[in-house]
Amino acid sequence: MNLLSPTPDAVDELVCSARGCRSEAAWGLLWNNPKLHTPERRKVWLACDGHREHLEQYLGARSFLRDVVPVSELPVVDVS
Repeated sequence: MNLLSPTPDAVDELVCSARGCRSEAAWGLLWNNPKLHTPERRKVWLACDGHREHLEQYLGARSFLRDVVPVSELPVVDVS
């Protein structure tokens, strides 16, 4: 494993990040604002199937989108 490879931030509640949406997330949109974050940092927005395209376009228009992965591939915070 390359220690410099991007690792997404851990998530806890798998709920869509779209404003007002409380649907279960199916996708993790990994993004990075190079003016604020180190190159290896990956912030995570969660998306349901219905909001994935909209959130991808929003991040893509700002050149922040780095990758899209199923939520099963995201690290999860253990809240127990």
